[in-house]
Order: sequence, then structure tokens, then C-alpha cells
Amino acid sequence: MRTRVFEWLDREFIAVAGESRPAANASDEARELFSRVAGELEGFGLSLDNTVRSRIWGRDRESRDLGSAERVKTLAGRARSASSSFIASGYFDSDARVGIELLAMRPARPNAEKKLVEYVPPIVPVRYIVYDSVVFLSGVTAVLQTLEEQITDVIPRITGSLEDVGTSWDRVARVSCVLHRSQTVAGLRAIWPKTALAPNARIDYAFADGYSTPGKLIEVEVTARG
Repeated sequence: MRTRVFEWLDREFIAVAGESRPAANASDEARELFSRVAGELEGFGLSLDNTVRSRIWGRDRESRDLGSAERVKTLAGRARSASSSFIASGYFDSDARVGIELLAMRPARPNAEKKLVEYVPPIVPVRYIVYDSVVFLSGVTAVLQTLEEQITDVIPRITGSLEDVGTSWDRVARVSCVLHRSQTVAGLRAIWPKTALAPNARIDYAFADGYSTPGKLIEVEVTARG
């Protein structure tokens, strides 16, 4: 288990990442992993209710699916957060089937509201959350033929979510792009639209072998000031 504590957006964040321990199946592994993550947060006076973003990593599709299903059970109610999930065998340094990256936030106001906004109709990932004036969008994807077509579909939907909150790309603090291994960062940069430039954002890239649905080539996560 790897834990980082850092200041960002005038808030304190706890980032916890780890791989599961061997068990009978990926569901059991994910359940035990979430238990350890909860224990780690408790050491800082927080709980899973403070989760703002989570990523599930699966060694294969079955592990991704079972790990994501366990997340739905565990991160329910106030613990629900922006989310994404990926398949990536190379993510693991052990024989684990499931990995997690979870971000929790200590709000500046103890009783800060955690507002969840669903897609219409609702689907498993929440569309976005607003917690103590910070906006966290779940990963946004599309199933279209090319990376450019997918980006052309994804960016307006992200823009719409930001506008719904009353914020904009100028107030985006971080953009995380998880690319399919068949794609390149240079290729993505070449087609990234000028309308989605985030001058004040940290932009990072990671790679995956697959996503929740075959055919996806990228998933984009955005965090912004409200």
C-alpha cells in the first residue's frame, strides 16, 4: 500500500494506491483491498465517505469487471465518487488481480456537502461530484472508430459538465488521459481541440490495455475548481 498526503486546491488530499492480496477470486481480492484502504484513511481521521475519485485496475477483463462490481458495493451512498476502471496486466508487480488508486479529500468545511450528479438515465459511474467547491468528473469515454472521433465526442460532454457546474476549462486543475497502448501521447496532442485548452491544469498520461467496453481508445478524467 502506498499513501501520499499533499496540499492541492487549498485542500488536503490523501492518495492511496495498492494491489490486492491473493484470494479465491477477484471479488474477494477487491473486498480485502478496500478494507485496507479504509484502514489507511482512518489513520488520517478520514473514511471512504471522503473519497472523491477512484480507479480500478484489473489484470484482465474478468478481474476489472469483478473489481468494479465490488467498488459499487463498497463506495455507495456518501462514499460514491468520480470513477474509472481499466485493464492493464503490466500495472501489477505481484500476482494480484485487482489494483486501486483512491483519492480522498479533507474538506475545508467539516460539514461540506458532497453533491452527486448522475447521467440521464443513470449509469454505474456518476457524471460528476462537487465536494466543498471542487469538481471531479468521472472518466469520459466513447466507442467510435478512431481516437480523433472519440476525442471529438468526449470533449463537448466534458465541457457541458463543467458548464453545468458553472465552471470552465480555465478553472480545470488537472486532466488525466488514460490512452490505449495502441495510441501515443504525440498523436493525442496533435488532435486535442483548442476549445479544451486548460492553461492552469496539470496534464498527465497513462496507458491501459482495455476499458469497460471494447473499442475505447481513451478515457479522460477532469478535476476543476467550482
